[in-house]
Amino acid sequence: MRKNVSMMFLLLAALAFTSCKEKQGQVSSGSYPTMTVKKESRNLDLRYSASIRGRQDIEIYPQVSGTLQQLCVTEGQQVKKGQVLFVIDQVPYKAAVNTAEADLKAARSALATARITDEGRRRLLEQKVISDFDRQKAANELASAEAAVAQAEARLVNARNDLSYTVVRSPADGVVGTLPYRQGALVSSSIPQPLTVVSDNSSMYVYFSMNENQLLNLLQRYGSSAKALENMPDIRLHLSNGTVYKEKGRIESISGVIDRTTGSVSLRAVFPNRDGLLHSGASGNIAIPTTYNDCIVIPQEVTFRIQEKVFVYKVVDGKAVSTAIEVSPMDNGKEYIVLGGLEAGTEIVSGGVGLLREGTIVKPDQAQEK
Repeated sequence: MRKNVSMMFLLLAALAFTSCKEKQGQVSSGSYPTMTVKKESRNLDLRYSASIRGRQDIEIYPQVSGTLQQLCVTEGQQVKKGQVLFVIDQVPYKAAVNTAEADLKAARSALATARITDEGRRRLLEQKVISDFDRQKAANELASAEAAVAQAEARLVNARNDLSYTVVRSPADGVVGTLPYRQGALVSSSIPQPLTVVSDNSSMYVYFSMNENQLLNLLQRYGSSAKALENMPDIRLHLSNGTVYKEKGRIESISGVIDRTTGSVSLRAVFPNRDGLLHSGASGNIAIPTTYNDCIVIPQEVTFRIQEKVFVYKVVDGKAVSTAIEVSPMDNGKEYIVLGGLEAGTEIVSGGVGLLREGTIVKPDQAQEK
């Protein structure tokens, strides 16, 4: 009895071992979609976050102190150069002008008297009636009177300037920003916020950044910064609400210094703003078009990465074979431009890449065939 049980146990163990060995020797298989690589042309939009600024954002501060008497504009109003924005209380400054004018009249009268005196002393000296000391004293009094007139004239100029500063005018064409101060507020040149900001929005500056590698790729593509600025295509601006701004822009400048903190370089583009749609302080995304002709393009989702290297699964004799490929560092976030490792006509796995293993038998995807 025991002998029969032992024989049965050994038989079952042998069968189990044989079954496991057969399973280990099997290669996994599955249905996966595939695609045949081909050459084509592609226009890629390289996106960069951007901030929008007016060509000029001029902060308006008062040059004199006083009570704000009039606000002559409203927020968002279009203004012309020289247009009155604010009026500060003029009473003390008009009084200062009147005082300076009176002081100047008094000084001129004293000067006239000093001239008469000097002329009389000169004649008396010629007649030897007075000493040279008396003559020189009169000449000195004349010089002092002339200096007093010059000082009075300067004070009058300053008083008139201060009076003119009570009328605050726009230094340029533009759009009025916020108005933090209201009528009756006491303002001065040291106030923490400007009276307003006038933005020249006839055209807008759009600032964005590239990292060092992106900049090098750009410069190597065109040869130099000057050639890049000359030959780069017009660019598009994607607004914060997802729409594309109708006017195209041009990149005007590339900073010559890489920021050590961020490792990036700043670029500036300019866009026309005829309809006033763009506002200073807004944000968006710059899209730089890049054209590749007669190149291999694959979706990024068909690839996988290992230690910064990009791989795809080729289908070779019905099996998945991982293959490293070289891709362009410039991409649109959805597709890769393949520079090496793939040839036109090669079949690659286009779906379920994360589930594949080396040597997996790739069966035709019935759903794909339909």
